[in-house]
Amino acid sequence: MSEPQLLKPLPDWTDDEKPSMPGSPSTPSHSFPIRIAYGLVALLIGLTGGLGTALVSANLPAIQGSLGLTPVEGSWLTAAYLMVNVSANLLVFKFRQQYGMRLFAEIGLTLYAVFTLLHLFVDSFAMGMMVRAASGFAGASVSSLAIFYMLQAVGKARMVNGLILGLGISQLATPLAWILSPALSDVGQWHVLYQFEAGLAICSLAAVVSLKLPPGILIKTFEKTDFITFLLIGSGLALFCAVLIQGVNQWWFNARWIGLALAAGWVLILGGGVIEHYRRAPLIQTRWLLSVSTLRFAFGAFTMRFLLSEQTYGAVGMLRSFGMVQDQLQILYVAILAGLLVGIIGSAALFNPKTMVLQILLAVVLIIIGSSLDHLSTNLTRPVNMLFSQFLIAMASGIFLGPMMLMGVMSALKNGPAWIVSFAVLFSVSQNFGGLAGPALLGTMKVYRQQAYTTQLLEDLQPTRPQVTGRTTLYSNSYAGTLTDPQLRNAQGGAQLSQVVSQEASIRAFNDIFVLTGTMAMGFLGWSLFHVLRLARQKKNASTSSRYEPDKEKTDA
Repeated sequence: MSEPQLLKPLPDWTDDEKPSMPGSPSTPSHSFPIRIAYGLVALLIGLTGGLGTALVSANLPAIQGSLGLTPVEGSWLTAAYLMVNVSANLLVFKFRQQYGMRLFAEIGLTLYAVFTLLHLFVDSFAMGMMVRAASGFAGASVSSLAIFYMLQAVGKARMVNGLILGLGISQLATPLAWILSPALSDVGQWHVLYQFEAGLAICSLAAVVSLKLPPGILIKTFEKTDFITFLLIGSGLALFCAVLIQGVNQWWFNARWIGLALAAGWVLILGGGVIEHYRRAPLIQTRWLLSVSTLRFAFGAFTMRFLLSEQTYGAVGMLRSFGMVQDQLQILYVAILAGLLVGIIGSAALFNPKTMVLQILLAVVLIIIGSSLDHLSTNLTRPVNMLFSQFLIAMASGIFLGPMMLMGVMSALKNGPAWIVSFAVLFSVSQNFGGLAGPALLGTMKVYRQQAYTTQLLEDLQPTRPQVTGRTTLYSNSYAGTLTDPQLRNAQGGAQLSQVVSQEASIRAFNDIFVLTGTMAMGFLGWSLFHVLRLARQKKNASTSSRYEPDKEKTDA
């Protein structure tokens, strides 16, 4: 392979200062105050990448009402972020190798801030979609930028620990959004959320411009075919995101466009894959992606993110189905935030190559425990009853991400720096689609199970049974002060009884989800242990063979 073309002459770096690869900043020694500044900037831009969209998700019902949107239109706001974010990650690595990470972040943050400010004056659905798309574009750059700033804060000697901390910052955005939302909502309507979002983007842009990353190695990387691949694969991934987000909302078999989008998505991705497979210098290493070890890693990363839907869709979804709002869920998200912090900091502090796999296995065990604690929920379950279980699952989320990413990075680097682009795409896709597939598939299961439980409960509600008659009379009497017509009161009592049945069926369906995620986690733990023991045995056999061969040679001699 030919040497890459340098775009700038290399400074006289020492071995400690030299970047690990093109596109990464150098690592000079900084004074303590400067390191603190780098750490604070990492925290700011890491939160900016996800906090805006998390605020929209937390306040989506209010935003829908203010803009006059339907639930389907409201969910497109979330989809717009992910559709752009997952495809923009295709370009991030090569862009920072040729132009530098800071330029990409400045472009993304500027667009993000401009569209967010415009949305304050043009409060339309189309402008809301543009803001979320710009947020997704900015998020693709600032997540990596947060890691680089954190690496400057901790120094090259603690690079792995800094990577885990920088990677974990973006995870804090969702619980923070739910904790901050009630206070922001009290100040004003949805405009305050967008003012706050625009302020974060502007502050991050100012921080990136004021405190620059040290220079790195810039090389020529882009080829014309890269953009064809980006358009094909990026568009295909975006279509899959749209299908997973809207599948339950519009129902899989009712919306004709879902089938067309799936078919088009496969055609686009396969087309891009064929182009990359036969390129001389591919953007994506298809042969490595299709290897058994890489597919095994992708399955593990996807499954971990899928299992964490027990929290994002299961526990929180059940409590929201009870009609609970942000104020009531604040205490739960405080526990989730605490769990994430414990997981991220603990993972960074205790990480070493020997504990990498153990940390991932510990995260799976925590998910199993959390799911088992939640599967006996009732209509009396409240956020305070789920604090411990959700703390454990949040801790699992904080623990697994760093070791999982480092495991993949080490596997990719065995082949060379060019393979990092493929890994970045693989990891981003596994995490985005794992997070989307969880609510999509669990939501589909919830619909089916709720219908089955509703039918079962209604069959048991025979009008001749004294318990049913008594409950209907009780509900009817509650309207005695407002309704004088006995028949109307009885109708209202029957309707209220039906609502109680529907809620009970919903709770049982969520309990089935908790059982399913716990069972899947146990299966995944067994699968992981099998491969860990298998690889350990292979390593032991190889070590034994290497010791035996020299002895045999001496004997032959």
